[in-house]
Amino acid sequence: MAVAVICEFNPFHNGHKYLLSEARRLSGGGVLAVMSGSFTQRGEPAITDKFSRAAVALRHGADLVAELPAAYAVASARRFALGGVNAARSFSCVDSLAFGCETDDLGLLTAAAQAYENAEVNRLVALKMRDGDYYPRALEAAVRSILGDGAADVLKSPNNVLAVEYIRALRDSGIRPLPVKRVGAAHDSGEVCAGFASASLIRARLRSGEDVTGLLPEVPGDITRPENLERALLCRLRTLTREELAALPEVNEGLENRIYEAVRKYNSVEEILSAVKSKRYTHARLRRTLICALLDITEELQSRGASYVRVLGFNTEGEKMLRSCAAEIVTSPAKALKDGGENAEFLRADIRACDLLGVCFDRVKPASLDFCTKIIREN
Repeated sequence: MAVAVICEFNPFHNGHKYLLSEARRLSGGGVLAVMSGSFTQRGEPAITDKFSRAAVALRHGADLVAELPAAYAVASARRFALGGVNAARSFSCVDSLAFGCETDDLGLLTAAAQAYENAEVNRLVALKMRDGDYYPRALEAAVRSILGDGAADVLKSPNNVLAVEYIRALRDSGIRPLPVKRVGAAHDSGEVCAGFASASLIRARLRSGEDVTGLLPEVPGDITRPENLERALLCRLRTLTREELAALPEVNEGLENRIYEAVRKYNSVEEILSAVKSKRYTHARLRRTLICALLDITEELQSRGASYVRVLGFNTEGEKMLRSCAAEIVTSPAKALKDGGENAEFLRADIRACDLLGVCFDRVKPASLDFCTKIIREN
């Protein structure tokens, strides 16, 4: 049997290596990594390309790396989790899902997951949001009031929130959750602890040219700079109508009008985000929406289920795992697009994302890398 890990590896650091090691130890099987490709859930370009990150993962604990479709990689925590679990479920050999979180108390995590279906919790959340609160804070307060401090404290950490969403997505899947308690530095921490640092700190140090030796197994070569995408994003936003903005994921309650007006008033992405941000619309949510505009990912696409597995790389064990996959296995994007079908639109979004990531490097990378980069094979 095998264990799946839904991940970004942005970049692959010591904490990720520990997670893969623990996943293998706890499950006793091979490791499938369902990894975001060119953009991340923060609505930002990945620190380096997906092929390089997949290769590092294969050298340090993964047996098979499949790409999480871009439509889900830049989605809310709920859809990110559902997309990753959907890919894992297509492998009959996968019987567990491992994930890093601040607590490995499965009882508490499950209680927090059940809170989403609690009628009284949802009633309180609706009341708080009507008063202008934003969803994460309203949910935490409602859970604290109804279910107590334990379940509520779980929802204070982004990693725990994702863990809760994984548990919800795994319901009736036959795949068991395997929480792995994080070691070392906390999520988004500015501290280094015993060789462990948060991905955000490592990205910041890489982009400022600081030394990151000892914080990750391999230091990436070429890295992206999000500011290099600024003008491309502004160009795209200025071409969109209100109706096209309304078709983007997570756009409702007239948000398209606020974005449309801000795009015409301000000349930078940060100014646009600041003008539109509110208690209801967080910075991260809005950044995801803008990236979806750039990648041409609509609400309709993101709410559909993809039924393919794009293989980035594997070793001998991973090759065996592939034989258990019931979904369409994509090893040649060109052939998959030629064949058409329900997955073509998802694949086109993946390819657009890869091409646009190439613009984010100081030395722009060629387009069409999805068509000419070989699948990674590790011995």
